[in-house]
Amino acid sequence: MPTSPSIATPARGAAAPTRILLADDHALVRRGVRLILDGEPDLTVVAEAGDGAEAIEMARSEQPDLVILDIAMPRLTGLQAARELSRIMPGLRILMLTMYDNEQYFFEALKAGAAGYVLKSVADRDLVEACRAAMRDEPFLYPGAVTALIRNFLDRAKDGEDLPPRAITEREEEILKLVAEGNSSKEIAELLVISVKTVERHRANLLQKLGLRDRLELTRYAIRAGLIEP
Repeated sequence: MPTSPSIATPARGAAAPTRILLADDHALVRRGVRLILDGEPDLTVVAEAGDGAEAIEMARSEQPDLVILDIAMPRLTGLQAARELSRIMPGLRILMLTMYDNEQYFFEALKAGAAGYVLKSVADRDLVEACRAAMRDEPFLYPGAVTALIRNFLDRAKDGEDLPPRAITEREEEILKLVAEGNSSKEIAELLVISVKTVERHRANLLQKLGLRDRLELTRYAIRAGLIEP
């Protein structure tokens, strides 16, 4: 009897690809990163987001295994989104993909729950391995940094030891970002569901803590801190 054409089927017991959510406010960057990831048999991008707030929404609905966040994004930065995702989805793996080769951002990313920190300039070389390392629960940092540094930081955080201090609180960071983006006190109050008086108090605290005088200087500081893009 003639045999039927064989139909390719997945190997029995083969692991499903890692489901990835990709968040970056530049569509061209997302497209390039997606091409890198979707070219690997064990990785697949299941959703994209254009800012930190959308990343949180998409993570809730798509339930990915791994989320890749840019640092500088509108509405919520990647660091702010990482903090919230770590809180509401503690099993989610997080990677930061950034143009900033900056030790402060690196430590902030780890504090926010990220498992790795990859530079965009070498994403074509490092990102795939960073994804696989994150899924193995291993830290990843771009070459040149010492993995022991990451492990030491995580051990200190777990043991409750002192960590590098934040200049401002998370709420003040939210206010700073929204002020720098041109929102009025009333608009910020509506976005954060707080009173205008509370917004103005946080704004006054920011000016005092940072030694700044006005909105323009707050905006310049926000750009230097990577909260908004110039």
